[in-house]
Parts: sequence; C-alpha cells; structure tokens
Amino acid sequence: MRVFVTGGTGLIGSAVVAELLGNGHTVLALARSDASALVAKAAGAEPLLGGLADLDILRAGVARADGVIHLAFTHDFSSPEAIARAVAEEGAALATLGEELAGSDRPFVAASGTPYVPGRVSTEADSVPTDGPVGGRGRAITAVLGLASRGVRSTAVRLPRTVHNQGTGGFAGFLTDIARRTGVSGYPGDGAQRWPAVHALDAAALFRLALELAPAGSSWHAVADEGDQVRDIAAVIGRRLGLPVESVPPETYGPLGPIFANDQPSSSTHTRQALGWEPTHPSLLEDLENIQP
Repeated sequence: MRVFVTGGTGLIGSAVVAELLGNGHTVLALARSDASALVAKAAGAEPLLGGLADLDILRAGVARADGVIHLAFTHDFSSPEAIARAVAEEGAALATLGEELAGSDRPFVAASGTPYVPGRVSTEADSVPTDGPVGGRGRAITAVLGLASRGVRSTAVRLPRTVHNQGTGGFAGFLTDIARRTGVSGYPGDGAQRWPAVHALDAAALFRLALELAPAGSSWHAVADEGDQVRDIAAVIGRRLGLPVESVPPETYGPLGPIFANDQPSSSTHTRQALGWEPTHPSLLEDLENIQP
C-alpha cells in the first residue's frame, strides 16, 4: 500500500514510517521544510513539500495514495491563542483529507488522544471530549470517524499523554524540559495523578495494524502503561538530572496546567484483543533512565 503520512519526521512519525516500510508499504511523507524532506528521504520515504495549512498539497498527497495516516500537529502550547490556532489548523487539514477520501473506501487513520474520564480508567468505548482547551481536536476526530458513512475506512488511534523513545517525548518530556530550565523536577498537586504512556515503536505498530485491519468508525488505544503517578515520573527525572523533586504550582505548566493536574489513566484491553497488538518495548519509567544529565 502507498501511504500518505503527515507528521512523518517527528518522534512518532519517524517510527510509523519505519514500521510501514518494514512491512512492505511505501510512504509519501508530508515535509514542511527542506530539512524535513531530507530526513524523510533518508528514511526511505518520498517527501512531499508542504505543511498542514497547504490544503492543495494535502489534496495532491491523497490523490497519490492508497491510504492516509495523519500525525502532524503544531505543538505550540505557549498560550491559549496558540493552542487554538494549532487546533483550527489541524481541523481544516482533517476535513480536507476526509473530503478527498470520501467514497473511495481507502483507510484513513488519524491520531487522537485518550479521553479523560473522571473517577475511572478510560476505554476505547469512551468518547473524546469536545470542549475545553483542545475540544476542537475532539470535534475534528469525531468528524473523521463519521466519514465511515461516506465510504472511508476511517479510524482513530488514541495516543496517551506520553509517547516516548530514549527518554524523550510527550508530557514526561515537558516535565524534563521544565526541570532543566527551573532546576526543580516538579509535579502538580500531590503528584498522585496518573498518566498513561507508550513507547513510540509500539505506537507505530498499532498505526500500521489500524491501517491494515481496523473497521470503519473504530477507535483504538495505543496504551502500554495504564498510568504512572506523576510524582514517580518526576522522581526518575530528578534522579537522572541530579535535581530536587517537589510539588510546583499549576501555572508552571502554562495553559496545560489543568490537563497536567488530571488523573487520566487509560486501558487498551480491547485494542490488544481485537487487533492482536502487544507492546514489547520499555515502559516509560524504564525509558526515562535514558535521560542524560
């Protein structure tokens, strides 16, 4: 299968591209810069220069593909306005990709996030939130799944708060970056809240399985670790960096403060049973041992 991949040179995307190529597929990778194009080409993919805002380029990519995997997102969390712009950009891109795929019966796998369900572990049967700081992403992915009624084998792979590789990535990566900058490995509140996680290479395997096997309108959880307490994550970061570990104010995390404070464990039981997905790579706490002082 020839697969058009957006975000194919990031931490997750590069793993997905390698997974696809290693399993007999070819890849057309959206590349927003010449440097990204070189990375994509070196990985064995054909680069297509353009960004998420270049809707005509997205249409051209779909026209040349047997299926689409969407991973790209502008990770600017500096302000509520920046987050809103990134969410709007992605929503327009997803709508464009969906319109081009309508009626073709081709697969469309879009990255989403595991939902927050107060008081319990979330499952694949739970709906993603459509309000709050990133509610627009929930509305956009709901529309993608709705394409099942328009002749698209659309599915969502829901990623946990930390997708990691070699000690970097996701919310845990933000904690590490903040710790380096402030000299404290912090956690919000009492740190008892739980964050799910998955290794990027395991997530990549699930994206491929969804592309190949998942029925239209389905959602899947790329969750290996159901939920590590944030204070345990911070403790490893602090030990690796030689920094004190302590509670810090929610505003330390800017607009993401309320999300960081939530207890948000998640399950992948259905995903493992239905698609035969089984994570094999290091857990988050094990992988964080790769952080360099």
